[in-house]
Amino acid sequence: MFTGIIAAVGRIAERTPREAGVRLTIDAGTLDLSDVALGDSIACNGVCLTVVELGPRTFKVDVSPESLSCTVGLEGDGPINLEKALRLADRLGGHLVSGHVDGVGEVLAFDAIGDNRRLVIRAPAELARYIARKGSIAVNGVSLTTNTVDGRDLAINLIPHTLDNTTLHLLAAGAKVNLEVDLIARYAERMLNADTESEVAA
Repeated sequence: MFTGIIAAVGRIAERTPREAGVRLTIDAGTLDLSDVALGDSIACNGVCLTVVELGPRTFKVDVSPESLSCTVGLEGDGPINLEKALRLADRLGGHLVSGHVDGVGEVLAFDAIGDNRRLVIRAPAELARYIARKGSIAVNGVSLTTNTVDGRDLAINLIPHTLDNTTLHLLAAGAKVNLEVDLIARYAERMLNADTESEVAA
């Protein structure tokens, strides 16, 4: 599990094709790797990946064809948001994030409002019901709060701190982003529909 509070911006330094998927070498940037071990999870642009090799300032992860097919931001050599997995003693500064991307959204607008930015994203139709005004959503692994929701479109205000410490300042209209909806919304829907699904199954 993660919090959506980005610890560092890294960069994909190398991309090696494998029989299934690819192996990425990630330059960790300022991310502290001193307490990272093989098998640990690190969220890369919101995608939970397992560390398979460690260097002094780099780590390697394997990305499956399935993950590549339903995410963005792991196909090139650009900067990526990094967050180590949550420890039980850590503060939950953002919201509970699993690192399992639910879908890819499209940026409709990225407008300056003073030194803030108004980010408008169109979510896939199947995710729209999980997105609520003043609710939580992870965009490229960053925990954010929705200001407004209109059908599939959600608007978010990005403050200077977020812009300075994540890759979100690089967004523009037409860009694709990884989206993970709030876990609580998914479980609430499951509980509400459990009786109906049981009746259908019977």
